[in-house]
Amino acid sequence: MKKVAIAIRWLGHSSFQIKVEDKVIYVDLKKYGKVVETSEKADIILVTHNHGDHCSPPKIQKLCKKDTVVIAPKNCASRLGENIKTIKPGEKVVIDSIEIEAVEAYNIKRLKPSGKPWHPKGYGVGYLIKAEGKTVYHAGDTDFIQEMKQLGQIDVALLPTGNKYTMDNVEAAEAAVAINPKVAMSMHRWDTDLDEFKKRAEAKSKVKVVVLKEGEEYKLT
Repeated sequence: MKKVAIAIRWLGHSSFQIKVEDKVIYVDLKKYGKVVETSEKADIILVTHNHGDHCSPPKIQKLCKKDTVVIAPKNCASRLGENIKTIKPGEKVVIDSIEIEAVEAYNIKRLKPSGKPWHPKGYGVGYLIKAEGKTVYHAGDTDFIQEMKQLGQIDVALLPTGNKYTMDNVEAAEAAVAINPKVAMSMHRWDTDLDEFKKRAEAKSKVKVVVLKEGEEYKLT
């Protein structure tokens, strides 16, 4: 039986292209700022929430073909139109043997001046992308939350480390240790020093931290 590699390419910020054989998945296509441009059409597009640095209707439209499936929380419908497949934590969608499961993603520590969280529970999601017996976890915008400890076997965890709206390097390292994936990668990281994330995660676990530059790819086999 042929072994299929899952290619994970970081496009910048929280944007990724994930390829499983001839299937192309995008996560959190970004509206503004620096990001690697791509023209390869999508089979599946995932959106974690409707903030502009995660949901770009023009980019989504550009990369859609006739049968592209766009999956997003309900609050994205106002920006993306009604022709999306809405999802909430605990729900799953299977497309051509690729399983997409939404999981919780929210803030408990990152608060607005009003005292309300930037990303309240129920606002956005993370995703478990399962294919070829492997699981990739895209955490979305989130703090280190208890639900991460019940995710099951994760091969690659894509974790935000930039602070202010999400975990910082220290908390992301704690999350990596708790999740215990084979590989952890940083995203939504701004200009933070990733040495702290890498050293803390690898010192307390067998997790391998891979730091990608924009446009670089990691192959999961």
